[in-house]
Amino acid sequence: MATAQHNTSTTTTTTTAAAATEHVAPAERKQSVASASNFNINAPSWQSCYYCTREHFKSVAEFVNHLRSRHCTREGGSFVCRYGFNGVCASLPLDGVSDRDYDAHVAKYHVNQQTRELPPEWGVYSAAQNLPAVLNDPQRGKQSNLFTKKWGEHFVERVHIPSTPRLPDITHADFAVYLGSIGKRYRWHERRQQQQQQQQLTPTTATPEHLGGVPVPEIFLKSQLQLHHAATFAQVFPNYMQPEAGEDNASCTVQRQQTGRQLQEQLSHYLDIVEVRIAQQVAQKSAAFFHAMTTQHAILAEMQQAAEQVRQLRAALAQLHGSAVVDSFRVMRFAQRRQHYHATLDKLRLMATVHKTQPMLQLLLGTQDYVAALDLISTTQEILAAELLGVHCFKHLPMQLGEMEKLIDKMLTTEFERYAATDLNRPLTDADLETDSVYAEEDKLVAIVMGLLRKQNFGFVQSYQQEAIATIRAIIKQLLIELLSRGDHEVCLTGAGEQSLELTLAEWLAMLQRASHALVAVLERIKAVVSIMQQTADAAAGGSSPHEHAVNLIDSEAFLSAAHHELLSAQLQQLLQAVCHYCHERCANIVSPQSLERCAATEQELLQLTQVVQEFCEATQSICNAPSVPLQLALKVQASRYAQRFHAERKQKLALLLDQERWRQVDIPHEFQRIIERMSAGDYAKQAPLDGSLVTNNGIDVSGNPVLLLEGKQPFALVGVALLLIQMLYEYGGSAHRLPLLASYHARNVVDLLRCFNSRSCQLIIGAGAMRVAGLKTITSTNLALVSRALQLVLYLLPRLREHFESMSGYEAIERDYQGHIKEIEHKIHGIVSERITAQLEAWDARPPIPSQTFRHISRHLVKLHEAIAGVLPEPQIHEIYGVVHRNFKDKLREQLLKLNIYNNGGPQHGVVTSELTFYMETLRTLKALPANQLDNGILEHIWLY
Repeated sequence: MATAQHNTSTTTTTTTAAAATEHVAPAERKQSVASASNFNINAPSWQSCYYCTREHFKSVAEFVNHLRSRHCTREGGSFVCRYGFNGVCASLPLDGVSDRDYDAHVAKYHVNQQTRELPPEWGVYSAAQNLPAVLNDPQRGKQSNLFTKKWGEHFVERVHIPSTPRLPDITHADFAVYLGSIGKRYRWHERRQQQQQQQQLTPTTATPEHLGGVPVPEIFLKSQLQLHHAATFAQVFPNYMQPEAGEDNASCTVQRQQTGRQLQEQLSHYLDIVEVRIAQQVAQKSAAFFHAMTTQHAILAEMQQAAEQVRQLRAALAQLHGSAVVDSFRVMRFAQRRQHYHATLDKLRLMATVHKTQPMLQLLLGTQDYVAALDLISTTQEILAAELLGVHCFKHLPMQLGEMEKLIDKMLTTEFERYAATDLNRPLTDADLETDSVYAEEDKLVAIVMGLLRKQNFGFVQSYQQEAIATIRAIIKQLLIELLSRGDHEVCLTGAGEQSLELTLAEWLAMLQRASHALVAVLERIKAVVSIMQQTADAAAGGSSPHEHAVNLIDSEAFLSAAHHELLSAQLQQLLQAVCHYCHERCANIVSPQSLERCAATEQELLQLTQVVQEFCEATQSICNAPSVPLQLALKVQASRYAQRFHAERKQKLALLLDQERWRQVDIPHEFQRIIERMSAGDYAKQAPLDGSLVTNNGIDVSGNPVLLLEGKQPFALVGVALLLIQMLYEYGGSAHRLPLLASYHARNVVDLLRCFNSRSCQLIIGAGAMRVAGLKTITSTNLALVSRALQLVLYLLPRLREHFESMSGYEAIERDYQGHIKEIEHKIHGIVSERITAQLEAWDARPPIPSQTFRHISRHLVKLHEAIAGVLPEPQIHEIYGVVHRNFKDKLREQLLKLNIYNNGGPQHGVVTSELTFYMETLRTLKALPANQLDNGILEHIWLY
């Protein structure tokens, strides 16, 4: 019992120690983890990472790879090192370096670092606060003590966070059930610990093991003790067979006997120890041993009962195997055999079907069902590769099917080319009937196109485009042959249908008109064919066509992918645009060789050409939904040539008329009056050619009104060249109205014509060129006034012309030039009179008679000037001219009075000056040369104001 208690206490002590070890282990583990997280200052810097505490590296390459993947960012083509506190490296610029420089930086500053510093510990001051976010917090409102706070961790007040309502309050009562269930075990555990402590304090009875002093060697406790082995025998009988040196045999025998007795006693002692331990174990397990012995008979009875049950079970299983299992397996075997027979029959039927593939292909090709033939070939090839692989009789069939597929591809290409050539070279009919004739052959075209799409052979679009271009070239060549065969010219046509000799413009227009009608018919035919191709492609892609004439297709699966469908649609649209563009190029080649400069085309012919081109462009744009440029460019070239010739003729005519002009006022024919009225109203639709009888060598015939009335109340006295300029401007506007294509050219030419008129008239009148060219004796004020009035008429018409042409480059410049020219004429007019008045005043002296001869001459000059310009210039302009003359007169008179020392003192000379000025003002009042408010006697006072 003592031994049992001792073993029990030992076991309890061991369990307690193990439990203590289990409780201590987590603390030690935490301490080891914490110690592992600390950095070794003396270790190389590349063995661990400052900021990834769990990362340890065995080589420099691993550390460098870690820095590149975890602590480096790539911005564009540069590398930025982030190996530092807050992701910033202190030794690398923020803008980054190249790949090679980054490797050098890592090797210098992070791998080969001499001293290893500890990373900065995170503290409260390591955190950063966003000042704008704090100040702009909408929940805080306006802060009164903002400027008295110090920036830091206490800048923002700490807010108490209330407990969440989702978590319940935990009290001591919640653990009552747990404490009640664990309390019984805990009390039992406490009692066991107290017993163990008492056993440790009480001395136990000595066992035979302690008495012997030597425990049983481990070799006797092994399950296999083989003494025939030398090593085992030597360990069990140490030094038993080895005699000592220097001893005889007798002494060796005696010594061996003593040793044998000692060994026998020791083995006997080991046996006693084992018997004692066995007795202890038997004493401890005696209750279980006796219990096993008492239940042995019951166990034997249960085993006999179990053996009987096993025999009965085996008999039942044998009966079940004979009656149920064997028959079921036989039924399953028969079912599997029938399934194999059916599979063999299906395989034979499949082989018979494959054997009929070639006759079926011939039948399908005879009915032009190319898609079905190609599907049959592909399906047969898949069956041969998947289900009939290795069948000897079909070893040559895949090669034959491949050759048949190539033959069908070639047949499709040939049939399509034949169809395209036949369809495009049919006799031309009306464009409205072309689509009906194309849809009549719809089934054949659909079959060919479906076959080509099934083969994914999209080259037929390019082939059809080339055939269409060849047809267009042949049509133009045939038209040229028919046109040239009617004349006597010997011509030589090139392959493109162009001719080497020139024809008349009428022939070219007729040729272009016929070519445009023929090409539109061909393009309508091509559009109908392309529409059928597009509908076929839509059906092959699995879509439905919304067109009026939908193609009739055999029900089949969609085999055209979305990418191929989009590519084919783009190619078909490009085909229409390319063919229309080629038609425009061919028609442009018809127009371009004919030079309108040599043929002197009329406006009517150019209008006819424009109508033909416009109709053709609209027709082609409706076909391909895209504008074509070549023919329009050719038309613009011809229009530019016509506009240049039109402008050159009128500019030359205007220059001749300006050189022959005598600059005298002429009567205005009624036809010119109507032209001005139409130009004022913006009406250029009517052509109003002037009769040749109205125009003479020296100007305009006298029949008509003496002045030109603008808006019914503004009279304009004009010269003959001004009237012809109006006629030319009306012709420019009418030509632009009838041919809008010429508007931009005529707008520039009108500006050039007006600039020419302005500069040439300035040279002839202000520069006195008319005295040399036209034979004038002198340039009078009337001539200047007539030129000014003509320029004013042009200024009146300029806004109307600009509105009519819609765009006139240089309008502001020409307006400034005309206004400057008018001011220069006015300066010339009052300059002539002011010079004569100044010459008279320089010789004047304040003495009787009154009025003096000087003032009589001044009055005569003023009257002559008024007579010269009164019937030409309007009254406001006359007042302006006389106002300048009047100011010059007063300035010169003041100078003369200062020179003569005459003052406003009421003396005799003062009276003479007053009488002279009264006579001067009376002359101005008689002429009404100044406004009424300036014709009073205020000059008698103003003349003395210096």
